[in-house]
Amino acid sequence: MANKTIQISILGCGWLGLPLAKSLLKKGFSIKGSTTTQEKISILKDAGIQAFQIALSEEEIFGDMDSFLKHSEILIIDIPPKLRGNSKENFVQKIQNLIPFIEASSVQKVIFISSTSVYADDNAVVSESTKPQPDSESGRQLLETEYLLQKHSHFRTTVVRFGGLIGENRHPIHFLAGRSSIENPEAPINLIHLLDCIGIIEKIIDANCFGETFHGVAPFHPTRKAYYTQKAIELQLALPQFTEEKPSIGKTIVSDKVQTVLKYTFLNTNL
Repeated sequence: MANKTIQISILGCGWLGLPLAKSLLKKGFSIKGSTTTQEKISILKDAGIQAFQIALSEEEIFGDMDSFLKHSEILIIDIPPKLRGNSKENFVQKIQNLIPFIEASSVQKVIFISSTSVYADDNAVVSESTKPQPDSESGRQLLETEYLLQKHSHFRTTVVRFGGLIGENRHPIHFLAGRSSIENPEAPINLIHLLDCIGIIEKIIDANCFGETFHGVAPFHPTRKAYYTQKAIELQLALPQFTEEKPSIGKTIVSDKVQTVLKYTFLNTNL
């Protein structure tokens, strides 16, 4: 059972951060959580989370970051880059603005939620020892942010590179169902269930495993065509239609390290 005096701050209580906060509360941790919207403050408070409205920008931080970090030993950063469409923010600068606050606080350990997008789609089998060579702006900024956090000596950072996140009310098949001309039919899937995301993060905390990098991807890699076709049938959705015009490109992300180093057993391997 966790020491009830250990306090954790979770920057970003969204789809992953909020259920993670609730799970850590059940394990006896004291939790501070942030949201960017005033409307969500009551949701956090109702869950027993000390709630803060905080937003990071490239220029400054909005909200009481000092109080948010005060007395916390661990900070979990779970705010993804917003780089879709015309929004091209400087995510690295946002985290750069955060670092002085971490340095001035009681935080000793950081968990940074990253992504397997730090690796290019070059049909390779990828482990944590593979050198990342991102081919997207999101991947480039995440990788730079990883380096930025891990090089600091004031605190120790563990990076978790998650694959595609699935769980209740969230699955790519809802976006792909009924679509046509979908590329990369033979590329392998690299997904992870919400419960395993939470499980891996809790294992890192329990094992005090900081200064590391882990992949969070279920050991289950059927092709996109086989997997999404089967999932559409299971959920009685319109079948996705794939195109074979171009050779498929992708990657296979292996997560052996979380199983050997953290001794973590995946809860959902047949996604």
